[in-house]
Amino acid sequence: MPKVHDKVKASVKPDWLKIRIRSGEEFAHTAGIVREHGLHTICSSGMCPNKAECWGRKTATFMILGDVCTRGCRFCATKTGVTMPVDNDEPDRVARSIALMGLRHAVITSVTRDDLSDGGASLWAATVKAVREANPETTIELLIPDMEGKAELLDIILAASPDITGHNIETVERLTPEVRSRADYRRSLSVIAHIAARGHTAKSGIMVGMGETGSEVLRTLDDLREAGCEVVTIGQYLRPTVRHWPVAEYVAPEIFAYYKREAYARGFSYVASAPLVRSSYLAEEALVSCRDRSKGVQ
Repeated sequence: MPKVHDKVKASVKPDWLKIRIRSGEEFAHTAGIVREHGLHTICSSGMCPNKAECWGRKTATFMILGDVCTRGCRFCATKTGVTMPVDNDEPDRVARSIALMGLRHAVITSVTRDDLSDGGASLWAATVKAVREANPETTIELLIPDMEGKAELLDIILAASPDITGHNIETVERLTPEVRSRADYRRSLSVIAHIAARGHTAKSGIMVGMGETGSEVLRTLDDLREAGCEVVTIGQYLRPTVRHWPVAEYVAPEIFAYYKREAYARGFSYVASAPLVRSSYLAEEALVSCRDRSKGVQ
């Protein structure tokens, strides 16, 4: 493994994490649709550094089931607290918005709703159905919570036939109890394994720079691949506020390139590994790569 790293200096980010924010006509158009239809996006709630670029390309990751999560993970900027009732009109609003944006590939995620008897699975399925009916040419990617590991709830979502279904492992096993609220590393692996066992393309994501070691990242890649994960994203953890988990180090691009090589060597169909990579960044590329691989295209 390359011996390259940049230990954290107070409030100083390395050059490779500095981005130039641009917003133009397409950004304003996307923002207007999100605002007009009362939608939530992980682009905003998750403070994604790629928001301007993606919205400028008329892409966005929609967040259903409200914007308040029942969990309080120490890395996440999404609000936690008292949730709102389920909005049964949300699937249609998401579907209409995707049509207005003209998306070829739509990504949908949600807050975790442990307060609901089905974890929100029925609304997940309804959203996929609505998007499919209104946008028959649009491929659909989901990034789902762990649904408390309940197979019957996962199956409700998978029965709607999304094109890619992801669940993020987020970090290595050792750090999971400290940074992920109510989540369990092995449970997350079981969710990914269940997605793959049902014949769906499984995806997951890892954040680095939280205090993990390189060997722990490689072990996580081994665990994901063993579970049947086909697509993996690896990106730099960035602390949302001073109340969140501190950044342990800024991982250099050379290390991300190393992780990418190692992931491909383990048999992943598609790997995105770079400092500013996030789960849904250029997500459509992963789907194309997986389909090409299934057809034997190199």
